[in-house]
Amino acid sequence: MHEKQKEMLSQIRSLLEETSQLQLEYWKNFSTMGDWQFWAIILMLIVPLTLLLIFIDKRKILLLGFFGLNYHIWFQYANATGISFGLWEYPYQFVPFLPSFALDASLVPISYILLYQWTLNNKKNIYIYAVLISAFFAFVFKPIMVSLHLFHMFKGINYFHLFLFYILFFIVSKLITSLFLWLQEKGQEKSRD
Repeated sequence: MHEKQKEMLSQIRSLLEETSQLQLEYWKNFSTMGDWQFWAIILMLIVPLTLLLIFIDKRKILLLGFFGLNYHIWFQYANATGISFGLWEYPYQFVPFLPSFALDASLVPISYILLYQWTLNNKKNIYIYAVLISAFFAFVFKPIMVSLHLFHMFKGINYFHLFLFYILFFIVSKLITSLFLWLQEKGQEKSRD
């Protein structure tokens, strides 16, 4: 490793440690149980998880869970990247260092899981309904979050960009899920031969 590379890595590590300490201090000061915003974040985490446990179709739980995990991962990666590049922020947090945890791990992916389940059970076109739920999140839910200062956008990011992100994450998650279903079918066909 070159000396310049070592210096830069050391500087990055030092800045990350400093940023982590600042994030922890911010969280301790502004994300406390005494704030209604903290409880709003808790509700965004717990209510969808509870609904999922009650309403998930147990016969399709692996498929739905796989799809939801896919959506969660893409959504979390995008949120982390957007936060890192200063495109948006979540001023109130349930857990320090995971600023969008309630949305990434619960509210948004579970909404798409339940949508997927509903379209499967009712033989509906998931793509049409995914556009509708994406529009709801981007053009209704996020503006409410902005008005309540639970979410802020910067550097030209707007609700249409968020809408495209929601749709993109859905499409990628659905394609990956469909690919694995196809691979499973091929494996079952081979085992029958």
